[in-house]
Amino acid sequence: MSEKRPTRPGPGPGPMMGPGPRGGMMGAMEKPKSFGGTMKKLLRYCKRYLPVIIIAVVSAGASSVFHVLAPNNLKNLGGEIEKGLPALINGIPVVNSIDLAAVARIAWFSVFLFSASLLLNLLQSQIMATITQKTSKRLRTDISQKINRLPLKYFDKISQGDVLSRVTNDVDIIGQTLNQSIGALVNSVTMFIGSMVMMFVNNWILALTAVCSSMAGFFFMTLIMKKSQKHFSAQQNSLGAINGHIEEIYTGHNVVKAYNGSRKEKETFESINDKLYVSAWKSQFLSGLMMPLMGFIGNFGYVAVCVVGATLTINGAIDFSVIIAFMVYIRLFTQPLSQIAQAFNTLQSTAAAGERVFEFLEEKELQNESHKQTRLEKITGEVEFRHVNFGYVPEKTVINNFSAKIKAGQKVAIVGPTGAGKTTIVNLLMRFYELGGGEILLDGVPINQVPRENVHEQFGMVLQDTWLFEGTIRDNIIYDKQGVSDEQVVAACKTVGLHHFIRTLPDGYNTVLNAKASLSEGQKQLVTIARAMIQNAPLLILDEATSSVDTRTERIVQKAMDRLTEGRTSFVIAHRLSTIKNADLILVMRDGDIVENGTHEELLANEGFYAELYNSQFEHVA
Repeated sequence: MSEKRPTRPGPGPGPMMGPGPRGGMMGAMEKPKSFGGTMKKLLRYCKRYLPVIIIAVVSAGASSVFHVLAPNNLKNLGGEIEKGLPALINGIPVVNSIDLAAVARIAWFSVFLFSASLLLNLLQSQIMATITQKTSKRLRTDISQKINRLPLKYFDKISQGDVLSRVTNDVDIIGQTLNQSIGALVNSVTMFIGSMVMMFVNNWILALTAVCSSMAGFFFMTLIMKKSQKHFSAQQNSLGAINGHIEEIYTGHNVVKAYNGSRKEKETFESINDKLYVSAWKSQFLSGLMMPLMGFIGNFGYVAVCVVGATLTINGAIDFSVIIAFMVYIRLFTQPLSQIAQAFNTLQSTAAAGERVFEFLEEKELQNESHKQTRLEKITGEVEFRHVNFGYVPEKTVINNFSAKIKAGQKVAIVGPTGAGKTTIVNLLMRFYELGGGEILLDGVPINQVPRENVHEQFGMVLQDTWLFEGTIRDNIIYDKQGVSDEQVVAACKTVGLHHFIRTLPDGYNTVLNAKASLSEGQKQLVTIARAMIQNAPLLILDEATSSVDTRTERIVQKAMDRLTEGRTSFVIAHRLSTIKNADLILVMRDGDIVENGTHEELLANEGFYAELYNSQFEHVA
């Protein structure tokens, strides 16, 4: 009889909300943002590393400069060799000697230029590799912290798998770009500009030939980038969608099998996968055109320079050494075009990934409450709801003018049909959601005047969905509680009837809970109940706490709960009405309102809605 809300267990004190409508993450995220806008955000994000990045960029640029100067030095080498070649003077052959000392000097200088280029390139690679890992680590940390600052309503509309995709796939793509593309892009641009300058220095006719033959490449590269960017964005969104679908289906794999839903889920998967295929194919096909296109443009420029250079040489306009230099320069000029195209190809993927990461980081957060000085200390547990109104979406109210006053130490049961608002009341009580109207008070203090963390500290919680992490049984029971002794852990487990089972495990309380040491659903529930006992909070929430245990275990747990609730204000959302007979107050809810309240006997005597619910269980059993 719990709420019809999509809840999943989370690591905090409350439920982690699961996905809303399937594929919902594709809604507002389909529209691609501008390439430049996303890259500016990425640069601003990396501004703390800007001085080191500048060193890396300068190193990459200097490496390219040295590489560009080397061919000009080879031209001088060719000139010295040309001086020693046989020549005809007045028709008489003359043999000249080659200045080997000058040749050696020029050759060693060329070695210096290439070596300096290599060392500077290694320096920038090392710097960018370090920055890449630091940036990726910071992005993952920021996303993790962002998750804790987001309101639960955000997770009502996006799947957990999509969030995981942003932490892994999108951040990895950004890291790879920083490591590979930035240095390559700087090298390529510097080499492109430098080789063009050196070509104009050597011969402006050949330089114009090379530039004009390459202009078509720039035009097509810009056109392809503009067309393919939307497909890169769609590819990243589809990747997040397929991750969310897989995470969702494998979480409920048993249900899918039990209801023979494999065919339907396969069709859904194939539909999302087809979208991923189409967007990935289009983005990769268009970006893949860049490399062969730039290769063709480069070869075309090479042929053009060779033809024009040969003509100029025959006419005596240039020396043979200029041809030698240009044979290298034309490659240095056209090769960066392909590298630039490849770098922009990668940057487009990065822009799409960065758009998703920054979109998540820019989501509206819970309000900062560090300024609130009011705190709850050693409260007795008196709770009051005053005219509370709430809706998960503004246009649909699920709690209507809810009012109730609970005395300290009372055991309060909240019952009602599915969708009545029972779990919603608990979520509001713990400030998982903000009220649409009215107020909730703990010991006379409105909870919206107190920091959320302080409100959470007042509650122990046992949910209908258990949440255990990979760690020892002891760690799972203690969780975030400090200063808990082994004796306290054992006492809590004895109280819930779990101690005997734990002793049968190979490592007892140090047994690590994983696939090899799995627990039944009932045993998992007992662990979470023991965790609530260890927390020892003044208020207690039990949301279908015994729904996963058998009748015999339920009696054991019920006795433990009776001891646990002594001296504490407790709220019990119960599926089996027989388990809340001893409640001090029963609130009967229907359509977001309290329609009846009183003890079990009083409500049965009234022969109202509660009596109808109670008797219907036994009629069902009969």
